[in-house]
Amino acid sequence: MSATTFHRLILTLGFLSLFHAAYSAAQHRSYLRLNELEFTGLPLDITIQTIASFFVIMYGVLYIAGDFKEIKASADLENKTWETFRNISSFYMFNHRGKAFSPNYKPLKTKCLLDIAD
Repeated sequence: MSATTFHRLILTLGFLSLFHAAYSAAQHRSYLRLNELEFTGLPLDITIQTIASFFVIMYGVLYIAGDFKEIKASADLENKTWETFRNISSFYMFNHRGKAFSPNYKPLKTKCLLDIAD
């Protein structure tokens, strides 16, 4: 389903019709206020135009948006093995006592406060 000029025209007409229905509803309310009448509801023609406009807009949006794609929850998990499934990067720790076993390790020279001076 490709978005053709026809479908874009349908969508534009749907929005114009919806805006016209909204303007008609506002005009109806102002008419009731000027004549000091009680508001009981919108006239049937405005209600039908609003509902029809929504359906026309939905039709146009569905053709312009294109084909729907499947949502796959397991898409990221397909490439992982059981060994790397629990391998979470937020648990990586690089500052630990195992570095003392490295041949390049040089301990820090700090003076302990509890050392008794000779």
